[in-house]
Amino acid sequence: MLLYIDPGTGSMLFSILIGLAMTSVFAIRALVIKIKTTISFGKRTELDKSKLGIVIYSDSKRYWNVFAPIAREFEKRRFPLTYYTQSEDDPALSEKFEYVKTEFIGEGNRAFAKLNFLNADICLSTTPGLSVLQWKRSKACKYYVHIPHSLDEMMGYRMFGLDYYDSVLLTGDFQGEYIRRLEEMRNLPAKELVTVGYPPMDEQKNRLTSLQKTEDSEITILVAPSWGKEAILSKFGSDFLKAIQKTGWKIIVRPHPQTRTSEKEMLDSLMKEFPESENFNWNFDNDNFDCMNKASILITDFSGIIFDFALLFDKPLIYADTKFDPGIYDAAWFKDEKLWRFKVLEKIGLPLKEDQFDQMKSVIKEALKDSSLKAGRDQARKEAWMHPGESAKLIADYLIEKEKSLAEASK
Repeated sequence: MLLYIDPGTGSMLFSILIGLAMTSVFAIRALVIKIKTTISFGKRTELDKSKLGIVIYSDSKRYWNVFAPIAREFEKRRFPLTYYTQSEDDPALSEKFEYVKTEFIGEGNRAFAKLNFLNADICLSTTPGLSVLQWKRSKACKYYVHIPHSLDEMMGYRMFGLDYYDSVLLTGDFQGEYIRRLEEMRNLPAKELVTVGYPPMDEQKNRLTSLQKTEDSEITILVAPSWGKEAILSKFGSDFLKAIQKTGWKIIVRPHPQTRTSEKEMLDSLMKEFPESENFNWNFDNDNFDCMNKASILITDFSGIIFDFALLFDKPLIYADTKFDPGIYDAAWFKDEKLWRFKVLEKIGLPLKEDQFDQMKSVIKEALKDSSLKAGRDQARKEAWMHPGESAKLIADYLIEKEKSLAEASK
């Protein structure tokens, strides 16, 4: 008798097998690194001669907006903090801190060799996949804390993204419900979940409040998609950009940072076909604040910028009719259930189908005047952005108190 496996389950099983295979490959690589490190440095403990307290690890400079408010809070309290980054041009390295030590730890295996033998009390990071591929938990680090870098439910991480963290900081309580359900489905130990708000949004809110408001009658469209085969630029490409260009309005196209690495050929082709002009700009700034502030409306797919734009700037958005394939993500465990981000998207934006490209201008005008979208934005803001203005303080309080409790427990 043949057994039937539904497509969602089959996709999830396939992803698990691929993940296990990749883990095996990187486990062998990690072993090689460990042997080399041992030979080079003698005893393993010599990698970190002194015990560190609280360490932040950032795999990219683009996450400085997540960590900057936290680092400044520690500096204000005169409490020691170590910040490790894999970006040589991370803005953190230019800061004039006295109590926060910043360090470029290299890229690739060089960075992982240091991280995998980290000697610290706590490691805070926004990087998913701890102990899944190259980055492993260090036996000399007591506690790993994850902080999200978007306001969604965090089920868009590649599979097993949060499994090996001890604690997860939440921007809103709703995220905890998804994590608890995932733990139950995978028989995982319960993580410590703490709702603290969202540092990047708090910072941007302060910046927005300090700006002098100016009325610009000219419409500016911000196109800021995610990346992958179902994202706007990959799926619709040239046809989509031509339709936007025909509106005659100003256009800013801000590709996802990963697009420049994983979809370089496609991006280069589009940039050649659509060169910069007075009304058409490509934006790759590390900080997305200015382009969001200039924009009248956002056109996106399932990118995390949705919530920054709609909830902070309180502006309308249009989402392209693309299909999110959950196959390699934690979302696959929820099968056909609609994730929080997609439920909310229907309340804060208008859909755009491919057969509407010819009516692009009228669709945008409709979104700009649709007052019902504001109510959706207000509700989503309450759910996803809790403790506004308090996140840096709450996170510092939590980390410092956690370090104390770990010290007490080890006595």
